[in-house]
Amino acid sequence: MRTLLAVLVFSFLAASAPSLAVAAAKTATKTPADPSRPQVTDAQLESTIRTKLSKSKIGKDGFRFHVQRGVVTWEGTTAIGQHKGAATRMARTSGAVQVINNIRVSSAAKDAPLRKASVQP
Repeated sequence: MRTLLAVLVFSFLAASAPSLAVAAAKTATKTPADPSRPQVTDAQLESTIRTKLSKSKIGKDGFRFHVQRGVVTWEGTTAIGQHKGAATRMARTSGAVQVINNIRVSSAAKDAPLRKASVQP
């Protein structure tokens, strides 16, 4: 009796496994939209970043970027390490769903000692 029950359960699981795998894959690939973040088109995102870049100090570095399906990809080189992070933050605050930052920091910037920030009274 146990053997028959085991065979029935095993055959049921084997038959339903492909459909369970497909269902799991479908739910795993769906990423729900963040309701707090408004969805922007690629054109809107590109326009916003261009406007911010023209007003920012990092605009002088000549970074290039492109937008595809909400993903912003940065390219370029800088002598100031903080500019790489600023580019990422700029894209995220503009509405990018993901940022790929391929900006390279020159070796001179990497070797320079860090300076302490000072506040003038």
